[in-house]
Amino acid sequence: MLCLSFTPLLALVLGASLGAAFPHDALKKSCSLSKYQFLVPHELKAVQKMKEQFEDIMLLSDRKCNTRLFHRKWNTAELSVPDRVMLVEAELDLATAMLGLPTAPRFAETRQRPLTFLTQAREDLRGCMAMEAPSHQPSGKLRHWLQKLQTAKKTETVGCLEATTILHLFQVLNDLRCTALREQCT
Repeated sequence: MLCLSFTPLLALVLGASLGAAFPHDALKKSCSLSKYQFLVPHELKAVQKMKEQFEDIMLLSDRKCNTRLFHRKWNTAELSVPDRVMLVEAELDLATAMLGLPTAPRFAETRQRPLTFLTQAREDLRGCMAMEAPSHQPSGKLRHWLQKLQTAKKTETVGCLEATTILHLFQVLNDLRCTALREQCT
């Protein structure tokens, strides 16, 4: 009887000792974005539903937008992994800002799931950037695109940025997938 009650106590003491020997922060030495390599179908469906609903709203509102922010002469796969992380982080910053804007109640509900997913992805990317390349300087291609993004934020209307971002969310998701793969992708 004494052995049976002693065994759980011994396991508890050993577990606590090992936990102190290996702090939780030490276990998180690597950055893992593997959960974004293959996006879950229900997340993709939520983004597709939101995009379709937004396109219907756009037809009614007649928003015109000339920004070519997501039209790049280079492919994400051409960038180094730290550049990809910076690119996707900037894209996700823009996407979450645009999806967080006030909107009609029906569309706000449709936006909620994609906004939650994209916010989590952005936080995961920020954690990776802080661990892997905290002082990384972007390449010329990426630096030019980041400047273009800053210019668009200052010169384009919020409606234009919102439309551009929502209509190109699948490109952002593909860039996220490419970054998670950490190898050449198309």
